[in-house]
Amino acid sequence: MKYNPSVTVNRRSSLPVVLLAGGQGTRLREETEYRPKPMVNIGPWPILWHIMKSYAHYGHDHFVVCLGYKGDMIKDYFLNYRLRANDITISLHHHRAQVHGERRAEDRWKITLANTGLKAMTGARIKRIEPYIQSDEFLMTYGDGVSDVDIDNLLRFHRHHGKIATVMGVSPPSRFGELIAKGKQVIKFSEKPQTHVGLINGGFFVLNRQIFDYLSSEDDCIFERKPMEQLAQDGQLMVYPHRGFWQCMDTLRDTQYLNELWDRGEAPWKVW
Repeated sequence: MKYNPSVTVNRRSSLPVVLLAGGQGTRLREETEYRPKPMVNIGPWPILWHIMKSYAHYGHDHFVVCLGYKGDMIKDYFLNYRLRANDITISLHHHRAQVHGERRAEDRWKITLANTGLKAMTGARIKRIEPYIQSDEFLMTYGDGVSDVDIDNLLRFHRHHGKIATVMGVSPPSRFGELIAKGKQVIKFSEKPQTHVGLINGGFFVLNRQIFDYLSSEDDCIFERKPMEQLAQDGQLMVYPHRGFWQCMDTLRDTQYLNELWDRGEAPWKVW
């Protein structure tokens, strides 16, 4: 059967979204010395919130967050989310807070905050949240990258090929501005051009439950190494090419770039 991107995906069938949010983010030490990288802001909201809003736009509002480095800060953020997001009136005598304002779309979110270890690698973190995944398939991504990928199309592609894993492939943006010249005159300048190399791991996955058979709960299990290599050898890993926007937040320069897009109202990942 030929892959048909127009086939409807049932959005009422929400899948769990696993978010890897436990790493130390050493390349962004200016920010991560004080907070985990998923809590670094784009505009007034942490990048983790932006990622969750993207998935919720497509009807997936059950999240399993793999915590590690400074994970208590993520717990505190969501425990106090409604208080942070709204005006409140506090009665000190009764120790009560009245929350003002209309209900938010995020009120539908169900968030499991799982302590997956301070030193655990990505594969170990995924393996350790297996008890929270009851569905035959689930979505997974990292807590430090945003994209305008159509999750419906990604899921449709995964269900069509029937393999264990789908990874979104992207052409990364260049770290340097590209000059296109005619003679010595610049006729075009692009600050974040796409490089002309092959696809790389864009970090947005659809996975079947069989993925847990490829993983170990040992700290040194890195999902992107032996498990993904074995999946490829077994013919169980497919790539979904994405030619739209994708950007990770690895460095302070990346953070500034994403904030500039948000502040100008030009954030391509804001699909909600």
